[in-house]
Amino acid sequence: MANLLIAYYSAYGHTYQMASAAAEGAKSVDGMQVKIVKIPEFEVAKKQMSTQEAYVQAQEGQKAIPEATQEDLRWADGIIWGIPTRFGLMPAQVKQFLDAAGGLWMNGELEGKATAVITSSNSIHGGQESTALTTFVPMMHFGMIYVGLPYGENPEQNTTEGIGGTPYAASTVAGREDSPEEREKKMASRLGARVARVSKALKGNL
Repeated sequence: MANLLIAYYSAYGHTYQMASAAAEGAKSVDGMQVKIVKIPEFEVAKKQMSTQEAYVQAQEGQKAIPEATQEDLRWADGIIWGIPTRFGLMPAQVKQFLDAAGGLWMNGELEGKATAVITSSNSIHGGQESTALTTFVPMMHFGMIYVGLPYGENPEQNTTEGIGGTPYAASTVAGREDSPEEREKKMASRLGARVARVSKALKGNL
């Protein structure tokens, strides 16, 4: 058995839907235990955004998901991060959660674990790739092993259409009403399965 954690932050539900697709893909791999958790929202953000109907509905749809803890990171053999872009970078909520994991970094507790990213942006040029690439940096400090989304497994990337999907991360264009669309969720599912397989292979071999 191997444990895969999917830890995500999602204000409007797009990243949550992609994280859920990744969880389904991971569950298709034999011998995997999968847990999905949400990175906590800032209290000030809850107050500021409580008048936005889309935000309130999205948060209501995620209320059954437990909040992520440092113990979840210890439990995991692999971690997929659901990180929407904010001005081309990860949101402050995610950065704060990673910063709080300094004790795990100091003790090398995440070293050798597989990791990957799912992201979303409001447009195809809104920072999907920059968010994934800059998230790579703290993952290397933690000593994790980054898993990408190869073209060979994801023919959907070979398109000029305005959909998500990069070699660096599964992603969705969150600016349209029907986001994420099926091709994006398929890629997220494949990423979940890929990280699950890598996590199993790495467990006990490093």
